[in-house]
Amino acid sequence: MNKALPIIITAAVVFTISSCKDKKANDKGPANYPVIVADTANQTLSTSYAATITGCQTVEIRPQVEGVLTKICIKEGDEVHKGQVLFEIDPAQYKAAYDIAVANVNSAEASVSTAQLVLDSNKELYEEKVISEFELNTAKNEFAEAKARLRLAKAELDKAATNLSYTKVKSPVNGVASMIPYRVGALVRSTITEPLVTVSDDGEIYAYFSLSENKMLEMVGQYGSLKNALSKMPAVELMMSNGEIYPVKGRIDAVSGTVNNSTGAISYRAVFPNPDRLLRDGGTGSVIIPAEYSGYIIVPQDATYELQDKIFVYKVIDSKTVATEIKIMPENNGREYVVTSGLSVGDTIVSEGAGLLKEGTVINSKNVKK
Repeated sequence: MNKALPIIITAAVVFTISSCKDKKANDKGPANYPVIVADTANQTLSTSYAATITGCQTVEIRPQVEGVLTKICIKEGDEVHKGQVLFEIDPAQYKAAYDIAVANVNSAEASVSTAQLVLDSNKELYEEKVISEFELNTAKNEFAEAKARLRLAKAELDKAATNLSYTKVKSPVNGVASMIPYRVGALVRSTITEPLVTVSDDGEIYAYFSLSENKMLEMVGQYGSLKNALSKMPAVELMMSNGEIYPVKGRIDAVSGTVNNSTGAISYRAVFPNPDRLLRDGGTGSVIIPAEYSGYIIVPQDATYELQDKIFVYKVIDSKTVATEIKIMPENNGREYVVTSGLSVGDTIVSEGAGLLKEGTVINSKNVKK
């Protein structure tokens, strides 16, 4: 009997410790989570889309005639103007061809003059019945042939003059010159793989990005037509590759008429003024499109959690959490959601740490976050 006594005492001690722990747990009371009361507000949310940057006009400059480069008239990266000479090609053979063409024109003009004299003389002789009609017609034909040879000679002269002018390679646009892969003495022709230089007109730049077909349909539904959507959309911003926002806002001015079969996306173009030439052709960035919402309930993302591709918040009803699914706008700023359904004005929700809670957790509903 004395042997059983220590066992009973031990059990009593264990029971007492367990009871103390339960009592301490119950003394904790409601969970201390901040809550907010849902209300409507105005909010502007922005969504960014990866973009590639090009000059509004980019032209590859290639030679129109074959020859040896004798002069490079610009430096790499220079600003150039429309009509400015960029390169010179050895003109010797083309100057010779031009001189020959000039001589051929002079010869042809002389032949026309001679044929005209013969024809006039034969007309008089024919009227006096000195020569036959055959001889008159022969003179007419020779005059017509002489004029045809003159036209041909003039065409050859125009061609020779054009080829000679092509030995001075000029810029067709204003812009900035790229790197130059050729040097003086290089033999160039119209079929070269790399252009002599690329000139990019970057007084304005284009930022190309893509949106889903569904987004385009939403825009049409909201504004009535794609044309109206483009005219009424707010100004957009550009985040440069270094993460900074470009200081000048732009606008979306064009939408592709086709859908990419492989991605289901549609290409858009935003145009930005570039007076200081800060942006360059071939760059990258992100177009930021703002979306303005008025009269919607806005909730912090910390107040939500995701389950099976659905978004939930915890309402506080009778001081207990109740999981509630909400629907949100697709745009968000990374901090807040715009709620389209699932909440009403006046609902109390947990504003932080929703992912740590469970259904039915007792919440201190007086801890309202301002």
